[in-house]
Order: sequence, then structure tokens, then C-alpha cells
Amino acid sequence: MVRTRKHHLPVRIVFVRNRNKKSELLYILSTDNALSEDEIIRIYGMRWNIETFFKASKSLLKLGREFQTRSYDSAVAHTAIVFARYTFLEWLRRQENDPKIYGGLFFALCEDVQDMELSDALRSLMNLFLETINGYGTEDTEIIKSKVVNWIASQSNIKGLFQNLCWEN
Repeated sequence: MVRTRKHHLPVRIVFVRNRNKKSELLYILSTDNALSEDEIIRIYGMRWNIETFFKASKSLLKLGREFQTRSYDSAVAHTAIVFARYTFLEWLRRQENDPKIYGGLFFALCEDVQDMELSDALRSLMNLFLETINGYGTEDTEIIKSKVVNWIASQSNIKGLFQNLCWEN
């Protein structure tokens, strides 16, 4: 426990030794003095993963530079797409480098996810889409519906999935 020079705030410094190189230390500073050393290290580990996620999203996947808009909804959608790309790339990396992905980690992350056939998931997603655009009731909605219907009609492999959907308001 020490105090900062300028504001005299009490802080805790945790020293973590590099297991591979005994001469290297990591210094972690925490202003929450109620936390134990183990908890400070655990939180730092989570924060580090978040930092590398944002670094990769911004520099490698061009979050904030690839797409420019003034629409909040468009910005949220773009961010979701970038995050989905990151998730997919991370999954691929783990497939190649981390044999543990097949074990408990996968099941721990998927406990709350209900098993669902792809066809059921697509129908559910399309129903949600229709509910959302039916709420708008504008001319644009009819154009969107028309384009979706035409696209579905052109896709022979999924055409049968969406036969019973209600396309009316």
C-alpha cells in the first residue's frame, strides 16, 4: 500500500512475476484497496482481453473508419458486424491453436443457448424481422418486403422455409 504524490490517494501495487522469465515483473496499480491481490490480478486479466479486443477491432477490422454515418442505428449495426467478424476470427484462431475449445469452455459458454435447427432459427429470425418492419407501415416497408420476397424466391435451397410467413401488416 502506498499513496500517490500529487493527490495522496491510497493505492495498492501488486507485483506479478513472469513465470517464464523470473527477472520480469508486471506492476498492477489499484485504487480499490478492498480488493485482494488475486482479485486485482483477475480483473486486470479481463481488462487486458477487452483492450486487445478493442485494439483489434479498431486497427485490424477498421471499426470507426470503414463506415461513416450520422445514423445511430447504422453505427450500432456496423459495430455489431465488426464484433461478429472479430468473434468469427477469434473462433477460427482457437480452432487452430487451442484444443481446449472443444471441451468445457464451449459448454460453459453455451449453457443458456437452446439447441435449435438452422431452419427453425432462420424462420424465427425472419419472423422477428417481419414483426419489426410491419411496425413501421411506410412505403419503404413495402419496398423492403418486396426485395426480401424476391430474394427468397431466387434462393431454391431456402424458399420452402419461408412459405408460411405472414407478409401482411
